[in-house]
Amino acid sequence: MVYVNEKSIKYLPPQSTEWSEINREIPAEASEKEKEKINAQNESDRMRLNDMLLTSLQMQNLMVLSGSGTSCGSKIKGPSMKDLWNSIRTLNVSKSKYLKRTEIAKKINYRGKNIEEFLSQCEAFLQIRHDEEVLAFYNKSKETILKNCSFELSERNLEAHKTFLYKLSRRRARDSRLKIFTTNYDLCFETAASYQGLIAIDGFSFTQPRKYDPRYFNYDIVWRPHTSEESVNYLEGVFHLYKLHGSVNWANINSKNAIIIKEKPGPSEACLIYPAEGKYQQSYNQPYLEIMAQYLSLLREPNTCLLVIGFGFNDKHLAEPIVSAVSTNPHLRLIVVDFCAYKNIEEVRSQSYWHKLRNLAHNGFDIWFINSSFDDFVNLIPDLRALTPAEQLVKNIRSLIGGNYEY
Repeated sequence: MVYVNEKSIKYLPPQSTEWSEINREIPAEASEKEKEKINAQNESDRMRLNDMLLTSLQMQNLMVLSGSGTSCGSKIKGPSMKDLWNSIRTLNVSKSKYLKRTEIAKKINYRGKNIEEFLSQCEAFLQIRHDEEVLAFYNKSKETILKNCSFELSERNLEAHKTFLYKLSRRRARDSRLKIFTTNYDLCFETAASYQGLIAIDGFSFTQPRKYDPRYFNYDIVWRPHTSEESVNYLEGVFHLYKLHGSVNWANINSKNAIIIKEKPGPSEACLIYPAEGKYQQSYNQPYLEIMAQYLSLLREPNTCLLVIGFGFNDKHLAEPIVSAVSTNPHLRLIVVDFCAYKNIEEVRSQSYWHKLRNLAHNGFDIWFINSSFDDFVNLIPDLRALTPAEQLVKNIRSLIGGNYEY
């Protein structure tokens, strides 16, 4: 296999074994002819990727599955799983008592370094034995996770999210609304949308207090001119946002049997699915049940593009439906974007979901892998209104006959 830089932006089309790069470095000792050849290859590969994205992102249905990789960029310092693991090294569980993670791990007989496995083993241990220290450490760990995921956001450090939403919100009004599913607890997408006047339909009411009701996912927003009562137009800049594992501003008000939007809810009322193997079962309880139903249903829709970005395929309840949908929905295109995509594909473990998807792609299924960070990828997204379908047809015809197309 030809060597490529693991950190460069590149992509792997279906049925291909060779990665295409769009930013190959030019050796200092290269001749002018060699430089021209490398530049031409870069431009050719860039145009192919651009054309694929332009076609894909204008499909009738566009889904995005966003993972932690969209909140761990160069400007946003959201916590990774490793950061969360390190954050519970030593916890103050009471006014005068500190507990070390190593002590709790020894009690529950855990030897790994994975926060999901650790919390899962704490849960299993507490189900068969009551232990005040394990319980206190477990509850304090959840409080620490909530605190670390409630980081400050500003317009400046949300530039990538703003660009991402702006470009994808320029889809044709006649197409279905952009639907973003995210496993992140943070408020990046909501805050970025507010800075641009975009509207996120998130399953909560439009009055205060904002109360969760899945019926709101079926609502839409239209613009009705004053001059006519019959003529209405879909408002631009509206998208659906589904928080698969909850949010740092969701509060469970047990006394009212309701989930509301609340600024900085306490650990006891926060509505989150914490990192643990039990999140599979929790995903099928409210308020997550309706969100999962939407996720599973949309994967079966015809003429659908699923853009998976910054998601490591570690959540089985989300990864398994993707593999199934790719295998059974002939009208689904899957685009996987990750800054470790090249490494995950080339050094893939035999039973991982990366391995399964790679094999499906090699067998001709419509799966594209793009090795890129979230910040870099947003700059690759083409202007979805750059060309109308008629203009695109003219461009394609002229390219076939060797003509030039002027924008």
